[in-house]
Amino acid sequence: MREQHQLRDDSPERSILARLILPEHTVEADPLEELYGLATTAGTQVVDELMQRLSRPNHGTFFGKGKVEELRLMVERHEADVVIFDNDLTPGQIRNLEKAIDAKVIDRTELILDIFAAGARTYEARLAVELAQLEYSLPRLKRMWTHLSRQAMGVGMRGPGEKQLEVDRRLAQKRIHDLKEELAKVERRREQQVQARKEAPTVSLVGYTNAGKSTLMNALTEANVHAADKLFATLDTRTRRWQLPGWGTVLLSDTVGFIRDLPHSLVASFKSTLEETRQAELLLHVADASSPTVFEQISAVYHVLEELEIEAKDTLLVLNKIDAVPNAAALNRVLERYPNAIPVSAKNGIGLVPLIEAVGEALGREFYDLEVDVSPSDGKLLAYLAAKGEVLSRKYGEETVTIHVRMPAGAMGPVHRDAVAIRDLDEQRAAAASGDPVKSALGEVAKDNGDPSSSNVSLELPNVPISDSSTEVA
Repeated sequence: MREQHQLRDDSPERSILARLILPEHTVEADPLEELYGLATTAGTQVVDELMQRLSRPNHGTFFGKGKVEELRLMVERHEADVVIFDNDLTPGQIRNLEKAIDAKVIDRTELILDIFAAGARTYEARLAVELAQLEYSLPRLKRMWTHLSRQAMGVGMRGPGEKQLEVDRRLAQKRIHDLKEELAKVERRREQQVQARKEAPTVSLVGYTNAGKSTLMNALTEANVHAADKLFATLDTRTRRWQLPGWGTVLLSDTVGFIRDLPHSLVASFKSTLEETRQAELLLHVADASSPTVFEQISAVYHVLEELEIEAKDTLLVLNKIDAVPNAAALNRVLERYPNAIPVSAKNGIGLVPLIEAVGEALGREFYDLEVDVSPSDGKLLAYLAAKGEVLSRKYGEETVTIHVRMPAGAMGPVHRDAVAIRDLDEQRAAAASGDPVKSALGEVAKDNGDPSSSNVSLELPNVPISDSSTEVA
């Protein structure tokens, strides 16, 4: 018998882009440019676009009646498979539109979730995406079976009358509960790992999707991580060692890109993945200076940082892709609003030296240059100084060991509690430069078993507990 082969259509889905512009919306020069990037990233072929301005959405079909008919004719003419809206639609609006135009309809959130699902590689990212998809789909569950007949129920079941749709909802809710518990475990493990990995300060790259964060990481660390000119090329946090000139080893992490109207459930699901950012000493906010919507993109990133409750962290704004800025006036317009921003081109290596200097200066604000006197029998504190700080020298005396160390401000709690004496060398140098021998002599803070009465000068340092564990960094 001749073997039969079934033909399969491997051509991409043909999509039409649609957007409803409301009075409160900011309208870009090309209102559908970002949606076009999302649609092509998802693998569709965009064949047409349609927009409408209304004071408020139509309750039943989102678009007005005339535009729905225009959309139906457009679908028919192009033989389109899917219509993608740059808005969030209700389940009823999606259902009514699909009936009216005879094509699949998805909204912005569903499209973003689809892109994340296709790009998730690690176990953690797949858990996060599945949770976000289920939370999005739960109120939108459709009847996938043609039958809704009453089921014959057995012992211990709900009894006659439960429909298949209700079973699906209960299964989805159970899976959501299980995913949240598993992600909570992952988040706790990640938090412990990041807190423990303090052999060097952490700098985290954040920014709008496709702003060039991965390209900048490659330029700074020669990490050769995957970088592509597309939206959401990076979904998993990647950390590399960066030898910062004049400073030493710094951990540089690259995170998932943000986007305007990023689904809240997705932000919540990816909190564990973004733990590097939450624990970082410094954020590098990378923005695409060549984008006509750079101001809106910068605002969108700060909005997501607020959701993550890390907007108050020390942050340097990096204006990337200055090689693609159409003219100097466009770049100056951004610099006028953000005068402290650092213009660079990660692709061409332009502006990296000022950026490196700015990072070193910013990290220096978070460190103390100290001499710490420690009892020779206090092996725990000696080990802590070596693990959490940069030990520059050791001097062994009769009663104490004097350690010259650079310590991050956030790790000073145990030092302030257990050291015999602490001397702030920066303070002493500043006093010596001012010619004040009294201040220079009072640079020492003595401690006698935690008795504050024995201290001549109080050094105000944060008392922050540190937990210990380890993790591997490439």
